[in-house]
Amino acid sequence: MAKIEMPDEVEINRRHLFCGGAAAALAATQLGYAASAKAQGAKAKSVKFAAIKSASNISFAPLKQIDAGLLNVGYVETGPDDGKPVLLLHGWPYDIQSYVEVAPLLASAGYRVIIPYLRGYGTTSFLSSETVRNGQQSAIAFDILALMDALKIEKGILAGFDWGARTANIIAALWPERCGALVSVSGYLIGNQEAGKTPLPPSAELQWWYQYYFATERGRAGYDKYRRDFNKLIWRLASPRWAFDDATFDRSAAAFDNPDHVNIVIHNYRWRLGLAAGEPKYDEWETRLAQGPIIGVPTITLEGDANGAPHADSASYAKKFSGKYSHRVIEGGVGHNLPQEAPRAFAEAVIEIA
Repeated sequence: MAKIEMPDEVEINRRHLFCGGAAAALAATQLGYAASAKAQGAKAKSVKFAAIKSASNISFAPLKQIDAGLLNVGYVETGPDDGKPVLLLHGWPYDIQSYVEVAPLLASAGYRVIIPYLRGYGTTSFLSSETVRNGQQSAIAFDILALMDALKIEKGILAGFDWGARTANIIAALWPERCGALVSVSGYLIGNQEAGKTPLPPSAELQWWYQYYFATERGRAGYDKYRRDFNKLIWRLASPRWAFDDATFDRSAAAFDNPDHVNIVIHNYRWRLGLAAGEPKYDEWETRLAQGPIIGVPTITLEGDANGAPHADSASYAKKFSGKYSHRVIEGGVGHNLPQEAPRAFAEAVIEIA
């Protein structure tokens, strides 16, 4: 493989710190997971896990902060220091609370669990006021690579949904040596600006209404003014059968008060439509991503049976995964925020693919 040059601010170190596989066996025992339930090709299988209403009184241990690349990253870390690293990545409009019940399951099974706030969320901040508030997909992927370096993690299991799944997909595709295995809600989510210019049938376009709203200055102002009301609406539309309470939403909504949140979100969606420029230093990586690179690391893709957010049929992306792969539908009225709605199913997928 040809040598890959990174943007200047990211130094990808090569440290052999990835732990052995004993934690996976321990995890299967402690979670009661059936060892015979192995990934089999690209065939979808339906797993009966009821959605779990998150308890609003569950909370994480105190946050940690670390300088990594362009950011000072706020993150939660739990589990043994010598456990196999698992990075859990959230999406929009969510935050680290999506994993509040997944994390203790994995930690008790012997994994070192890291859950960072993405740029523009929670306590994550830019180190310089001069840094472009860029929400394009490759920039966020470099943030996670920089965090792994800062935490001395050469290789980890990556798992996520929405923006987090896309970020994990990108790292698995372009830097498979950093990704031991992948769990991705809604499958293959790597995008490109050219594809974003292609009109969709009207019913599909309707699902992306907020993307077009964000393309206007009225949309930027509206999101800034009503970001909590806006995001609660997205939660309800994306997970129509999830009976979350106000306390559960409010815990996550605090992350949207980040001073860079609106700029990052608006840029992300405008960039997708080609209405906002990315940074030239990421052009090489976006060119590679636009080719739809195959992901060869062991992967499980998940989908909730009541996902109200735009998502592709699993058959359309199964061939994007060339390694050990399976897809499963999680039943019980599970929507877009699958880790928080069905934490046990998500944790078991991480354990199996690990």
